[in-house]
Amino acid sequence: MTDNTLSEALKEAYASAPSDVILLHTLELRHPSFVDDNGNPTAIRVVRDNVNHICTLEDTAPLNPGQTVEFTAMAFDLTLPPVEAIPVPEITLSIDNVSTEIIKYLDKAVETQDMIEMTYRPYLTSDLTTPQMNPPITLVITEVTADISKISATARMMDIGNKSFPAENYTVKKYPGLSR
Repeated sequence: MTDNTLSEALKEAYASAPSDVILLHTLELRHPSFVDDNGNPTAIRVVRDNVNHICTLEDTAPLNPGQTVEFTAMAFDLTLPPVEAIPVPEITLSIDNVSTEIIKYLDKAVETQDMIEMTYRPYLTSDLTTPQMNPPITLVITEVTADISKISATARMMDIGNKSFPAENYTVKKYPGLSR
């Protein structure tokens, strides 16, 4: 988390632990196959709480930037990456009592080669107008297991060291001259 800047309000909440300010952990899962009933891109947004929350996304959010969106209350556990520098930071995540709607989206995602992106945003109950980390942590889900009671996943930052350069796929569709 060394590249992410915590807000002063979050630092104060960590240091003083006021009883009237609660840290809300939120997750947003995005995939090209996640579309709403109208065919528009959508995301799975959950908050670790027992009530839903309406929060404002940062202006640089990949989906609905600067807009207020609803995070659905759901029980989940996550382990944030350590502060020290490790080659590829990871988050482990488990979501309990997953709804059939989330399973429907995940089933669609499995059918494609695209990765599911996950963004972690902390909010404070005293300020839902902006995430308390700038920029929020965005990772790619690399492993998923599911059973009837929960989904477990591992998410990592993109491994830039193993990314091809140039990041261009030379296909016959894009470059017809490759075929004979």
